[in-house]
Parts: sequence; structure tokens; C-alpha cells
Amino acid sequence: MGREDRKIIGVLLLCLLSACVKDKPETSYYIPSNDSTANVYVVCEGNFGYGNAALTLYQPATDSSFDDVYKAANGQSMGDVFQSMIRVGNNLLLCVNNSDKIVVVDRHTRKQNATINIPKPRYILPVASNKAYVSTLFSNKLYIIDQQTMSVSGSVNMPSQNPEGMLLYNNIAYVCTWDTAGNKLYGIDIATDKITQTISLPGFAPQEIVMDKEQMLWVLSGNVPDGKLAYLTRIDPSDNAILESFAFPAGADPIKPVFNLTKDTLYFIEANYNGGPLYNGVYRMSIHDNALPSNAFIAASSLEYFWGLGIDPHTGHIYVGDPKGFVQKGTVSIYRPDGTKLKQFNTAVGPGHFYFDTP
Repeated sequence: MGREDRKIIGVLLLCLLSACVKDKPETSYYIPSNDSTANVYVVCEGNFGYGNAALTLYQPATDSSFDDVYKAANGQSMGDVFQSMIRVGNNLLLCVNNSDKIVVVDRHTRKQNATINIPKPRYILPVASNKAYVSTLFSNKLYIIDQQTMSVSGSVNMPSQNPEGMLLYNNIAYVCTWDTAGNKLYGIDIATDKITQTISLPGFAPQEIVMDKEQMLWVLSGNVPDGKLAYLTRIDPSDNAILESFAFPAGADPIKPVFNLTKDTLYFIEANYNGGPLYNGVYRMSIHDNALPSNAFIAASSLEYFWGLGIDPHTGHIYVGDPKGFVQKGTVSIYRPDGTKLKQFNTAVGPGHFYFDTP
């Protein structure tokens, strides 16, 4: 798939440029206490095929970070390619993509208490108190899990391959299918698990979806390594009308869209896997801008590209993950909303997503 191609290209190029510096293996792990104020979890994918996915924890109150709290609590690595996580009640559900499983851990002790076997899980969308959808790679299936029994209870066959990003609004689950042959966004009635809406998009391979303060949908499409240019499309879900559509320049590869606290400004990464200055950094735009931003809000340094992006829901601080080409441990930099750098901490390999957990 194109996304793994992106990572492999970045690894090879940055490996040559940085002489493939590797970290010494960890010999012990410290188990931190559960912070009483807030925990920021960093989803660290690891090296594809190496089985070194990790859950890094950062505690802002004490400015403390811990490389792999899952391994510390369970005495073993969680598996290969940690894709995403969510909280359901007192459990954290971890999608471990290449290990074909969702790992369920207690959010206080971080000890594993269940495993849900699903091929290539990507993201989880809770749609009811006892039901969630799971998107998957390399198939056309959207799996349904029972959040009380932590087991698979059914599935939905999608018209296109690679269900990816999802969003719930007005009892409709909007599902992107990251298929280079498709340009549709699908809406599923969560009461019946049936597709009831199909929205045609200007760009192919829709992959991620978010919602702004006016309850408008924003869909990021494209698979640049596979020849599908990226598009950003704003949609009114009341009538599925396309309000705006922005075509990215050839060569621009946007990923990881996220809104600020007031949901009037969209942030996203443009990743240049050569580590060059063109289309490389964190970009932002107002929901009412009539053009894509031409300059990075936070520019990547030479021989660097970003892979993870998150906004702290309490402070508005911007978290940016640098995977260091996936050839060594990564870092996360924290920026104030005005773009000034606040601090930085180390992570395990491949920081790609953030989950902000509060008591």
C-alpha cells in the first residue's frame, strides 16, 4: 500500500543521510503511576516487520515521559505496527495493525486484559454504548465489536477497499475508503449497519475525516505514492453538498488533519520524505480560507519530516511527532498555539498519533 511505501522511502533516504544511527536496546522499563490530571499517550508504530510497536506516555504536569508503558506493565512488546488507540470506559483499545489484533488494556494499570482478533485493524469508532466500528486495511470489511464483551459481533461489507478514517454525526457513521480506485465517502446508519449515503468526492482514495465548528465535514483524499493527487473537501452533511474542494500541488503529501480547540482552524502535516524544504512541515488554514496555505506554520528542519500531529484539548498545545526516518527512536515537540516551541521529549520508534486521556 502507498502508506507503507511512504515510510519505506523515508527510511531509505534518511538512513543514507544519517548513516542509520541506531539506539541501544532497552534493558529495563519503569512503570509510572497513573497521573491524576492528564496523560498524553503517543502511538509509536515501530519499524514495519520488527515487532517493536510501543505505547509512550507523557505526563505534562511533571514533564515526564516513559518509552513503553505497555511493555513495562506486561513484560512483552505489544506487536507489529501500532496504528491508533481510543478509550472505552476504563479500557484503552490499541489497534496493532500488522499483528492482526486489538489489544485491550486497563487504563490505570496498563495491563492487558483482552485481545480482539481482527485482520489489519486501523481505527476504532464507538457508535453506541456497546458497539464500535473498526476499519481495516487490505479488505472491504468494516468490523463491529461489542464493547462490553470485547469481541467481534458482525461486519459491514463496503463497496471499496481499505476502510480508513471514520466520524460519527447524527447517528450516521461516515467512512472513508482509502482505495485508489474509489472517490466515495459512505454513510452508515448505525441502527441498521447499512450504507444509506454515498457522496462523490473530487479526489480519489479518501482517507481521513474531521468536523469543524459549523458541523461541516472535511475529507482528506489522495495517495500520492500511487499517483492519486491529494484533495481537501468540505461537505455539508445536511444535504451532502460539496462546499469547497482544494487540490494540493503535485508532490504535496498531506496527512493527519486535526482541528484546534475552537474547531475553526485546521492543521495538517505535509511530509517530504526526502527531508527537503518543499511541502514539509505543519500547515494550518481557517475553515473559511479560499486557498490552501502556501507556507508551513511549523517548518520541518533539513533532513526531517513529521509523522504525528495532535492538539491538546485542554491547553491547545500542538504536539508534533518526528519519526527520525524510523531508524531510531523518535521525538515529540510541543508548541504553543502561536507556533513557539515549548519543549520536547523522546519517544519509542515512529510516533504517529496522540491520545489525550483525562480522569
